[in-house]
Amino acid sequence: MVSSPTRPSLWRCQRRGRGSDASPPVPRPLSGRRWLAARAGRPVYEIGRAIDSEVRRQGFRVLRELHGHGVGRAIHEPPSVPQYENRQMADVLTDGMVLTIEPIIAIGTARVVQDPDGWTLRTADGQPSAHFEHTIVITQGRPSVLTAN
Repeated sequence: MVSSPTRPSLWRCQRRGRGSDASPPVPRPLSGRRWLAARAGRPVYEIGRAIDSEVRRQGFRVLRELHGHGVGRAIHEPPSVPQYENRQMADVLTDGMVLTIEPIIAIGTARVVQDPDGWTLRTADGQPSAHFEHTIVITQGRPSVLTAN
């Protein structure tokens, strides 16, 4: 199943593996509210608060071990962008900053385990999860979404 929500939604969903009509629901696209937290002058943690609030409202959980990040000369740069409210991440967003916003949403536990291959991550309870990612440029108003449809 592929869902390509209309702009300014953040989520593009694709079911992989042994999905079926009996598979759990995929989170619905978020409204523009999530974008409002990602503008110049706001602290990074407000992005996480907006994400976590919407995800929980839909009955899911955000995996906390994995974060979004800044993008610049390297693909992973500061600041770290947790997908939940973490007030220690109080860096102030600045005009022109490029970030990834990439929540991993789980049906069950928000705890992650790593497979013996050293690469594959799974939810500790084996329940399905979904990874969503967008790259944005922070502005004074609504951010510019580089990965939008």
